[in-house]
Amino acid sequence: MQLIEHQDSPRYIRLHADDNVAIVVNEQGVAAGGQFPDGLVTIEAVPQSHKVTLVDIPEGGAVLRYGTVIGYALKPILRGSWVKEELLSLPSPPPLDNLPLATDVPPTQPPLEGFTFEGFRNPDGSVGTRNILGVTTTVQCVTGVLDHCIERARKELLPKYPYVDDVIALTHSYGCGVAINAPDAVVPIRTLRNISRNPNLGGQALVISLGCEKLQASQIMPDDELPSGIDEEEWLFRLQDSNTGFSGMVEQILGMIEDRLKVLNERRREPCPASDLVVGMQCGGSDAFSGVTANPALGVAADLLVRAGATVMFSENTEVRDGIHLLTSRAATPEVAKALVREMDWYDRYLDRGMADRSANTTPGNKKGGLNNIVEKAMGSIAKSGSSPIAGVVSPGERVKGKGLYYCATPASDFICGTLQLAAGMNLHIFTTGRGTPYGLAMVPVIKVATRTQLAERWPDLIDVDAGRVTSGRMTLEELGWEIFHLYLDVASGRKKTWAEHHKLHNDLTLFNPAPVT
Repeated sequence: MQLIEHQDSPRYIRLHADDNVAIVVNEQGVAAGGQFPDGLVTIEAVPQSHKVTLVDIPEGGAVLRYGTVIGYALKPILRGSWVKEELLSLPSPPPLDNLPLATDVPPTQPPLEGFTFEGFRNPDGSVGTRNILGVTTTVQCVTGVLDHCIERARKELLPKYPYVDDVIALTHSYGCGVAINAPDAVVPIRTLRNISRNPNLGGQALVISLGCEKLQASQIMPDDELPSGIDEEEWLFRLQDSNTGFSGMVEQILGMIEDRLKVLNERRREPCPASDLVVGMQCGGSDAFSGVTANPALGVAADLLVRAGATVMFSENTEVRDGIHLLTSRAATPEVAKALVREMDWYDRYLDRGMADRSANTTPGNKKGGLNNIVEKAMGSIAKSGSSPIAGVVSPGERVKGKGLYYCATPASDFICGTLQLAAGMNLHIFTTGRGTPYGLAMVPVIKVATRTQLAERWPDLIDVDAGRVTSGRMTLEELGWEIFHLYLDVASGRKKTWAEHHKLHNDLTLFNPAPVT
């Protein structure tokens, strides 16, 4: 990464020696006629985080960032110009039928030993970073009753059980009016089943059902996944079985909640190796600095997690599609590489059914933040994956079953991605943003990383980590990666709370349902 430094003059960042564009660092942008220390002069004003051309680019010429073609010039673009979206045509995505399969597997790095955190051990061997009671629902119809019960439980019951962090409702919009036997219905069903098994919920099964819905409780709480010796009346309450009205329903549900709070309150944190961490990584509200500061720092921390024996996941199908050739070559085995291809192919066909493609991903905010198109966004997004071998692939709604770096196949939607990573078993979440978002999850701590210092300073009580220190020269990516790694251990141990936890900010669970709605 080449950074043109002088604080009082126009500055840019060029990421790769082959790049013929760079992004402007200055907060106020660079005015027309601004001269960079290397002699480059802007011929028009270029906003912060947007691209300036370093050479003349002819019509049809390739525009390169990250050493990758991010577009082709629709007309000549002179040196010192602002590269706007309307000046570029979108390249075709890499074809999936001739990709390198495990041809460049990174070597195994020396293990990191001795790093621990204080966690809650579960009967299934997983470890929670929080001690939460989650009440599962089978259908949206029960949400109003359960929300009422949760509000009362927090006020009346939770104070009596100080070792329980929270009680939450696992509500969603699925369950009825859906093609429950359609092949793709397996995705939302297994997502709900595996969310109920998230390590932070401590294995205390409790389901609230209506009774007549298509999704029956047994489909998300199979007998072989229930604690031994527990009867149906202990873990399931059907509203339609109640003959005592609303007040009776509420009292019965509160009684079931309190029974589980008593069990969870007996749990205590204990030393656990860092290998018990399952970290989900995601970005949202991205800008052109996402692939320069925050995401590469997560990549450094991801490599450290892998060396410590932990599990770390990156996701977002449309935001890796244009870099899939870089990932299949890093796969630990040809089978893992083929699994990556399988997920990309499935998602290409899913988008095609909706008469869309990966270009629909990029948002107005992304573009305002300097990302012209999905290719540029994808190159910055995959920086989160670091440099470790990709150990495996998790299909939507499935649970991760190993250690190392995993690709968790999800849509790029923040809310759907977070929900699917919860189902995969993550016990800690980290989220990078350039434009800013109050995103959070109720089930796991969410660490928020700003790509720019300006955002961290504007939102000091929402942002946990300022990655903009990299562009100002106050910190290297390696140093920031280590800082994030240590922050993982502190937050997982409960020694530190994230701002999202402090303010109790969280988004709703949002299921990915590719099956028809009837």
